[in-house]
Amino acid sequence: MGRFFAWLKALFNRLMNRLEDPDMMLDQARRDMQTALQENKEKAVQAITQRNNLQAMVDDHTKKVTQLEQQAVMALRQGNRDLARQFLREKANYATTLESLKASLSQANETVEVVKRAIRRQEEEVRKRTAEALAMKAQYKQAQIESSLNKALEGFTTEQQFGAFENAAERIREAKSEAAARQEMMANSIQGKILQMEDTAMDYAAEEELKQLEQRLGLSADTGPATVSQTAQTDDVESQLDELEKRLNQGQNPT
Repeated sequence: MGRFFAWLKALFNRLMNRLEDPDMMLDQARRDMQTALQENKEKAVQAITQRNNLQAMVDDHTKKVTQLEQQAVMALRQGNRDLARQFLREKANYATTLESLKASLSQANETVEVVKRAIRRQEEEVRKRTAEALAMKAQYKQAQIESSLNKALEGFTTEQQFGAFENAAERIREAKSEAAARQEMMANSIQGKILQMEDTAMDYAAEEELKQLEQRLGLSADTGPATVSQTAQTDDVESQLDELEKRLNQGQNPT
């Protein structure tokens, strides 16, 4: 039940947001103005119709008054005074009604002119408001486009693209640092010293082979300094060997 009411609330909020949408509000306002203008035009048509009816009645009564007067004249010429008197009485009634109709017609004409001016002003206002509504809708569309562009720019980032390169570079730096650390530890360990001794022995063998090659080629030179260097290297190897034997003996005979 709670989910159902939550759904109804979300639906209601969505409908309210749509109703409060500026685009829809402007369209509704324009339709309301057009409807009001059409209703006022219809009222103006009714007023003009009533004015035209009054005008027709005035014309009919004017003709009737003229006709009755002519009939009274004819009756007098024929010597029929009673009939002439009757025509004149009827003419007087029509004349009285005619004066009332003329007053109503004059007022109706003024009312129609006022209504026409009001309709023209309302039409001008509707055209003005319609143009303003179109401009406002264009501004609203422009604002929506700008908002969409701003949101797109906010989401535009290169961190994910270049972050992988930075992570890889960091891992490479860590691997190199770890390799250097292991190499440093290896240099201080017994295995490292053994490898160093092997490198020294290989250098000594290479030096001896080089001397033999120089002797065969007749390129042998003074070997004094080289002999001293070789003797120093041999002493270094011997000292390292003695140190290794001491460590091994200590490991076998703990105190």
